[in-house]
Amino acid sequence: MLAWLIAIGCAAWAFGALQFDFPVGKAVTAWGFAAVVVAMIVFLRGSAKKLGAVFLAFIAVLAWWLTQKPSNDGNWQPDVAQVAWADINGDEFTFHNVRNCDYRTDTDYTPRWETRTVRLSQITGIDLAIDYWGSPWIAHPIVSFQFADAPPLCFSIETRKTVGQSYSTIGGLYRQFALIYLVADERDVIRLRTNYRNEDIYLYHTMVPPARARERFREYVHSLNALRTQPRWYNAVTTNCTTSIRTQHPSKERIPWDWRILLNGKADELLYEHGALLTGGLPFAELKQSSLIDQRAKRADMSPEFSQLIRIGLPSAP
Repeated sequence: MLAWLIAIGCAAWAFGALQFDFPVGKAVTAWGFAAVVVAMIVFLRGSAKKLGAVFLAFIAVLAWWLTQKPSNDGNWQPDVAQVAWADINGDEFTFHNVRNCDYRTDTDYTPRWETRTVRLSQITGIDLAIDYWGSPWIAHPIVSFQFADAPPLCFSIETRKTVGQSYSTIGGLYRQFALIYLVADERDVIRLRTNYRNEDIYLYHTMVPPARARERFREYVHSLNALRTQPRWYNAVTTNCTTSIRTQHPSKERIPWDWRILLNGKADELLYEHGALLTGGLPFAELKQSSLIDQRAKRADMSPEFSQLIRIGLPSAP
């Protein structure tokens, strides 16, 4: 029974791979594969032969699927049209293609890409924004590095979609989307979600000291520059916005695996338990309530002091 459950699961995954990723005749190819699998189960004699045939069919599809390579070339949607990268000159990091769009609605906007230079020595800490767009179990983390002499700089790990594509959770299990590290202004990635998509964002100060924050910053820059030359696929389970952050860290420094890493809507609770958030002595429920910045972001809107205004009421460092 266990072998058959695994075999049927493998066949179902292969059906989906053909349905989503096969270059031509997706539906015909997928249903043709399903018909072949059913025929092998019905007409072959003996359970061992039936199981072997199903696994061989799965392996054949998997071997083809693994040959697909991601690319930075494509007819990308305007908000992910540019790939960010950084030049490093000692203490200075110059970022190219920092996104700072001029939004009128969430779909009507003027793309704007900037060049910004920041200094590693001026990093003072890390703030974490957690965005909920539907289920309380699933969220999107945005990491915001704080500087003593410059505005915050955000990193948002997202799907890179082509024109006409929309996100699909099932499609995210296959090779539908490339992975992109967006570097952006807070008035872009945070205001877009609170003011135009009407999503809920909770903003937390973390307890990461400046020296460790600089290490985390270097990890992001390394991943960012690597994607420019070696694009990667997004995967909703293995290579998503949360697991990508975790795998950047050296293995000995990672938070132990927890189900809340996968169901990342509960990631702030996990970080609270590990003492990673600045709490001001508040229990988690009160901290979360005070960290909801939606109304502050809507009031701040186009203000040049957006980043300061959305932090009013958050616990302060002693």
